[in-house]
Amino acid sequence: MERSYTHAIVRPPGDSYAQAISSNRRTPDVPLARLQHTEYCQALSAAGLIVEKLPPDEQFPDSCFVQDTALIIAGIAIIARPGAQSRHGEQDSIAALLGERFPLAYITKPGTLEFGDVMVLEDRVLVGETARTNADGIDQLRTILGARDIQASSIPVQDYLHLLSAATYLGNDTLLAVEGFAEHPAFAELQVITAPAEEAYAANALGFGEHVILPAGFPRVAESVQARGFQVLPVELSQFEAADGGATCLSILW
Repeated sequence: MERSYTHAIVRPPGDSYAQAISSNRRTPDVPLARLQHTEYCQALSAAGLIVEKLPPDEQFPDSCFVQDTALIIAGIAIIARPGAQSRHGEQDSIAALLGERFPLAYITKPGTLEFGDVMVLEDRVLVGETARTNADGIDQLRTILGARDIQASSIPVQDYLHLLSAATYLGNDTLLAVEGFAEHPAFAELQVITAPAEEAYAANALGFGEHVILPAGFPRVAESVQARGFQVLPVELSQFEAADGGATCLSILW
């Protein structure tokens, strides 16, 4: 499967981002989040991607986490049905945008699926079954991908918001995962970098080509990723960590 990307869609946080969902009860600093988002976009551009910036969507506090709403794969855009009630409808504007460029497929009721639970490898797709993504949503995604000869299999994820909160695929057969999740049988054929417990947040990293956007401030993970031949682009993401988000969450790539 093609994993070389040229474009990124992003959406800066709006004023309503202060009300974003947060399991750690932290309130994001919105002006600082916007500065960090700008730095993130600069990293995408530095890696050679064309960055398309959408306007903030004040109706949906979590809408800066655009990745959850859609996946572009095999020449189509698959549109999510979010598992969080407050995010229902957030995907509609993304569907309208992508529908001008790609054929669309939809996850529909009673399925729920957020693409923070979807890991795309070269030869298959892994889907986390979480509080946000249910078995029906996974079955629908499996059917959509199966029609395009892409295998999808599910992984139960109990201790993390999304699959990509616990593990991300960097490319070149390399996975970055938190301790205790890196040993999952689904990853047996991959080279695994384990993020130590004190640097677990860094496991949500965005890998594309030779570049990896990594949360700043996690030197052990950064050193390990560089040792695998990747160019690390560190970005401060503390104000997205406050709302349970990370490097993968802030863009849709194709």
